[in-house]
Amino acid sequence: MSLIVQKFGGSSMASAERIQLVARRALATHRAGHRVVVVVSAMAGETDRLLQLASQLTKKPHDREIDVLLATGEQVSIALLALALQEQGADARSFLGHQVRIETDSSHGQARIQTIDAEPVQEALADGAIVVVAGFQGVDAAGNITTLGRGGSDLSAVALAAAVQADACEIYSDVDGIYTTDPNVYAKARRIDVISCEEMLELASLGAKVLQARSVEFALKYRVRIHCLSTFVDGPGSWVVPDADPQEAAMQSGMEGAVVIGIAHDRNTAWLTVHGVPDQPGKAAALFRALANDHINVDVIIQNPAIHGRTDVCFTVAGNVADRAVELMNAQHDAIGFTTLDCNKGVAKVSVVGAGMRSQPGVALRMFQALGDAGINILLISTSEIKISVVIDDRYTELAVRVLHDAFELEKVPGGTALA
Repeated sequence: MSLIVQKFGGSSMASAERIQLVARRALATHRAGHRVVVVVSAMAGETDRLLQLASQLTKKPHDREIDVLLATGEQVSIALLALALQEQGADARSFLGHQVRIETDSSHGQARIQTIDAEPVQEALADGAIVVVAGFQGVDAAGNITTLGRGGSDLSAVALAAAVQADACEIYSDVDGIYTTDPNVYAKARRIDVISCEEMLELASLGAKVLQARSVEFALKYRVRIHCLSTFVDGPGSWVVPDADPQEAAMQSGMEGAVVIGIAHDRNTAWLTVHGVPDQPGKAAALFRALANDHINVDVIIQNPAIHGRTDVCFTVAGNVADRAVELMNAQHDAIGFTTLDCNKGVAKVSVVGAGMRSQPGVALRMFQALGDAGINILLISTSEIKISVVIDDRYTELAVRVLHDAFELEKVPGGTALA
């Protein structure tokens, strides 16, 4: 008897009818002889509704109280799903984050999981019940409710799968797998049968929205196999597997030629340039310390050669925190001694990802040539072993995605399925 963790997102829980559908899927898995743990998100739109209510009461809400507020969305979902399962004849038991004891640090809104006490889940499973757990939430050592950030239910599911040693973690959404690029941007996008955790982590962190990046990082660390499926359409879906898993080699047969496996884009990007930074040891650290202390992630970083003892430093941050980044930088103006600061929010990041880049030369040339032939100017470039990212004018984002998809012939990747 295998153990399956299933996660259903907000779109899958958006109405009573959809919750009944989720219940039928979970119950069918249970009746097929599997032990089942279901992790659910708040109903679609509920988190935004709660945040809007809070904004009507205060402009600067306390992070602790926001976590208390937002956690109620998942509490509603687990109760409704448990009721639906019981109505369909199942023994179902719901658990909040603190009842499972998903213990986190105290970083409200972006908490990180420390430990999980899987005993309550294991006891309910031993009794033959379907266990329904609230995603997105946990509790810190002092008993305060915490939340894991946007997409945190993915992380809850993968972490639970690791804690209970599940055979697989199934992530259900309104798409039927992972695609070579966003099919809403390019109709030639193809479903990928199997992708390594390493490649998926790059895609997720670069803008692909199928899985939360932290959940993929957790899967890679604890060797959890993720199966991305559609709640509404039956199909084979896409497997995300640890790249050292021996089963992957068999499943990936015939895919050695896929140098690039996907194209990601992120329009939530801002480009900051700090002009006239003194070319002295420690100035770069001082520049980014305030951002790090405020939990603002910095991505692409470029420092120009110094001229007359001063240099320019360019970097990107998420567009929704750009104003805060500018505020923090300006607060450090005198301490750092830079001259001026520019912020450009009209940019986007487009990336090509593929483990095959390690052993295949010419990927950068093909990428830059394709963009150049399309008249798309590159503003910044960032690379790693398995990805190349460029920052471009946001007006050309979708064109860049299509051009690169064609340049690397991703519609011909072995193992993919043409978009219907």
